[in-house]
Amino acid sequence: MAIARTEHRPWPLPTRPWVGRQSWCDLLFAHWPVPAAAVRPLVPPALDVQEFGGTSWVGVVPFRMEDVMLRGLPALPWLSAFPELNVRLYVEYAGKPGVWFLSLDASSRLAVWGARRVFSLPYFHARMRVARRGEWIAYASHRREAPPAALEATYRPTSAPAEPAPGTLEHFLTERYCLYALLPDGTLRRTEIHHPPWPLQRAEAEIAHNAMLAPAGVPAGEGEPLLHFSRRQDVVVWAPVPVEA
Repeated sequence: MAIARTEHRPWPLPTRPWVGRQSWCDLLFAHWPVPAAAVRPLVPPALDVQEFGGTSWVGVVPFRMEDVMLRGLPALPWLSAFPELNVRLYVEYAGKPGVWFLSLDASSRLAVWGARRVFSLPYFHARMRVARRGEWIAYASHRREAPPAALEATYRPTSAPAEPAPGTLEHFLTERYCLYALLPDGTLRRTEIHHPPWPLQRAEAEIAHNAMLAPAGVPAGEGEPLLHFSRRQDVVVWAPVPVEA
């Protein structure tokens, strides 16, 4: 159960009940360094763009969603499982580091509609395909709406799983327990999440086509990315609240 371990969290669990659950499967973290000044215009002024090693980082994260459902309800095969692809930056507000999503692509029209309305996140509907070929994951995503964006890659783990150590780059990039989003009226909201420490594995990838960063306005993606893999991460989610709450 995702809630069983809490000692690794940077702040206590919210006191109100969590409202939803999901599992992230066959996930690849592909990260590139990018100057903080280059992504500063992409983030609301109230959020600080975080840096590690003298640079900020952008992540392209393909994976599969499973068991996506409200608390207390059973998973539905036609609703609770679908591929997803995120482009993300690392930010902080009032001492709470989190994630700022530049885009989220999903193959489920209902998930895209619901996440836009409930979480105010920049979701897009995409044509997506994921297949396991031995240890390799073959992943393809082509956005069905503007701005066009696409990813075609195969990837696999190359080491045993290990929890990232505090103070490392791996910990900075992955151990984050909230996300931020902006309402149309300018209200900044925080969505809290919880999961066990990441079981990260080193990874290798063959990225045949990466057209996810330019549509988001990020001048990055050159050179070899920093790669990590995780087979599964179980997550619970709280309802979003204004950052002042």
